[in-house]
Amino acid sequence: MAAGGRRRRPLRYQSLAALVEDSQWPFLFLVSDFSYGADDYDGEGNEEQKGPPEGSETMPYIDESPTMSPQLSARSQSSGDRISPTPPEGLAPGVEAGKGLEMRKLVLSGFLASEEIYINQLEALLLPMKPLKATATTSQPVLTIQQIETIFYKIQDIYEIHKEFYDNLCPKVQQWDSQVTMGHLFQKLASQLGVYKAFVDNYKVALETAEKCSQSNNQFQKISEELKVKGPKDSKDSHTSVTMEALLYKPIDRVTRSTLVLHDLLKHTPVDHPDYPLLQDALRISQNFLSSINEDIDPRRTAVTTPKGETRQLVKDGFLVEVSESSRKLRHVFLFTDVLLCAKLKKTSAGKHQQYDCKWYIPLADLVFPSPEESEASPQVHPFPDHELEDMKMKISTFKSEIQKEKANKGQSRAIERLKKKMFENEFLLLLNSPTIPFRIHNRNGKSYLFLLSSDYERSEWREAIQKLQKKDLQAFVLSSVELQVLTGSCFKLRTVHNIPVTSNKDDDESPGLYGFLHVIVHSAKGFKQSAHLYCTLEVDSFGYFVSKAKTRVFRDTTEPKWDEEFEIELEGSQSLRILCYEKCYDKTKVNKDNNEIVDKIMGKGQIQLDPQTVETKNWHTDVIEMNGIKVEFSMKFTSRDMSLKRTPSKKQTGVFGVKISVVTKRERSKVPYIVRQCVEEVEKRGIEEVGIYRISGVATDIQALKAVFDANNKDILLMLSDMDINAIAGTLKLYFRELPEPLLTDRLYPAFMEGIALSDPAAKENCMMHLLRSLPDPNLITFLFLLEHLKRVAEKEPINKMSLHNLATVFGPTLLRPSEVESKAHLTSAADIWSHDVMAQVQVLLYYLQHPPISFAELKRNTLYFSTDV
Repeated sequence: MAAGGRRRRPLRYQSLAALVEDSQWPFLFLVSDFSYGADDYDGEGNEEQKGPPEGSETMPYIDESPTMSPQLSARSQSSGDRISPTPPEGLAPGVEAGKGLEMRKLVLSGFLASEEIYINQLEALLLPMKPLKATATTSQPVLTIQQIETIFYKIQDIYEIHKEFYDNLCPKVQQWDSQVTMGHLFQKLASQLGVYKAFVDNYKVALETAEKCSQSNNQFQKISEELKVKGPKDSKDSHTSVTMEALLYKPIDRVTRSTLVLHDLLKHTPVDHPDYPLLQDALRISQNFLSSINEDIDPRRTAVTTPKGETRQLVKDGFLVEVSESSRKLRHVFLFTDVLLCAKLKKTSAGKHQQYDCKWYIPLADLVFPSPEESEASPQVHPFPDHELEDMKMKISTFKSEIQKEKANKGQSRAIERLKKKMFENEFLLLLNSPTIPFRIHNRNGKSYLFLLSSDYERSEWREAIQKLQKKDLQAFVLSSVELQVLTGSCFKLRTVHNIPVTSNKDDDESPGLYGFLHVIVHSAKGFKQSAHLYCTLEVDSFGYFVSKAKTRVFRDTTEPKWDEEFEIELEGSQSLRILCYEKCYDKTKVNKDNNEIVDKIMGKGQIQLDPQTVETKNWHTDVIEMNGIKVEFSMKFTSRDMSLKRTPSKKQTGVFGVKISVVTKRERSKVPYIVRQCVEEVEKRGIEEVGIYRISGVATDIQALKAVFDANNKDILLMLSDMDINAIAGTLKLYFRELPEPLLTDRLYPAFMEGIALSDPAAKENCMMHLLRSLPDPNLITFLFLLEHLKRVAEKEPINKMSLHNLATVFGPTLLRPSEVESKAHLTSAADIWSHDVMAQVQVLLYYLQHPPISFAELKRNTLYFSTDV
């Protein structure tokens, strides 16, 4: 039954006008080209279904991206109805402008009708709030002020936003004019979506609080079971009774569907209409916002009943890498209210409906997490070789570049599809082989399972979701073959994550992500209930998986840490920033045997989308991220990679930063600059075993302080170095090389290095690469060889510091070897191209020298090699 007790007509018979009339949201589906997704591979390199089933050419593919409501996509799949494809963006050839604008009016009318219903629902939810607050201060309160604020958190704000939007939109629709503009209203509505993030973060706590209050207070139970919602103005039903739980879900249901209306408005708005760019901007903001909260939304859909006779719901699902029989397999894992199920997509003949094949399941009553001692007895995880991962990245970048060229030259769609398929295969392999963080689970009956994740964030999410469900009264059970078949069969309809998180699954108009440097200041945090030793880490996504990039210092014994630490994080097509807050553990008995690190407790975690429009400004953008009741305040700004290529020589020749290396060594009467020698010495003294040395960012303020001291040649340099955080010292060394007026390996030789590393004949490559080193000015060469030997010593400690030669080459390659600003402009068109064409090759050049046997300056200069090409 539809809301309000009216029966909904079958979807296939509903036109847009009928939906408007029925006061329902217009169910609008996006048609996307067929692309290779999660359903085409089983994680073992086997391709399954290569295209649409035979005989289904006319059936459109429904875009079930994270921006589509899970409820909506499940409903469309299970109905079996065919959906007519909507026209392409703008007005398609042959579609009359008048008809398009009439459709625009219909879409807006439907939207306005649904806004009225939504506002009435919010009013009904707010109605008991005032009397409840009034009684809270009396001797017989129904609820405490804290409980009221938790249950009704942000409802008033959401109501005011939508009431203002409705009041402004209503006269524009009622007094219709084809040229009427309302894009600014949608743009403003989208810009206020942040309040929904706060609501979503609090949603589960609000539900739990309402449930507990209902159980302990009969008066509140009566209130929450029957709230009266006003019907639409033209409706015969004056009021409808709805539960508080159902109304609390309305904001979530609303925000997950809003993007669909914006899509349809765009399709029926001429490109030259003043609203078009405003609606585009509103859609972009909405999509970014929805993708950031999508994982937090409870799908609230029933599968089958549990052994206790309750409805079984899907709580969480996603793609995880399982280590099975010593090999990695990509699995789709489903967490239901009482069972964890691991599945893979069945191989089916063309035309048949796809299904999942259950690999194993564990009732949550039987699921346990291993202790550190049990982890020690488990087989150890061997990481995939770094150079192979780098090769995959290089191939992906090359395919991306070729696809863009084909599109620019209006190449054949078949050729583009072939390239996309090859790119997907490499992205899939990278996703399969890059995760290294173990997530082990045991069945009480003795069987153990191991997943590998790319981030502590995911591991924490899965563990918390399972542990929360285990707090309920769960029973052990065994599913019959029929029950298992029903449950596994429901997975296809219920899943909320449809595609493997690789870039080839994205639409062409989606953001390619940011390339460059993100500057982040972690200011402070509030909301801790008791004093602890606290720190934060920052993660960004790269090639579909997340990498830890920065870590604040530990703020000891406090409930309000104030770090005020700035970090510079390099982005490689990144779209999200994650902040994790930890409590530091100093108990050496709590060691994770997989990586030999003491296990710190995650206190909170949050994620934000890196919106280019917001981030790409010269000014700092301050924000607050809420996580489990904890609020972390931070600021950020972004510098694009092409801007970072600009090297500004120092105006004062007395310092060392921004001054030619030959000038510094001559002034100091040294072969290697003092700053390089001192930073290297300090890192080797106390930082060579630091996890992520050179990869984890140092605090920017500390780095700037060290820069000032070295520039002033202060006599307290050594004392300051000995007290400074080691990551700040490593960051100062990287900054020195990045701020040289030209890269250490020089602008002049850059093209030759690019050509030399591309040579396939080993002997020719050896001759060329050694000849290029000899062509460097002596101060540059001696400093480079000094740094090279230091990085090799760092890599020798890889089992402890997790920094291989490949990792170090990735960090230092783009700093020591970069194209000049002129050359960059001449050859490259976008930030993504810079990554594709240059960064990978820069990494390979440094890696070549790092993997080479020791190179002596004297021997290099003495030897005459048979390579006479002028450079």
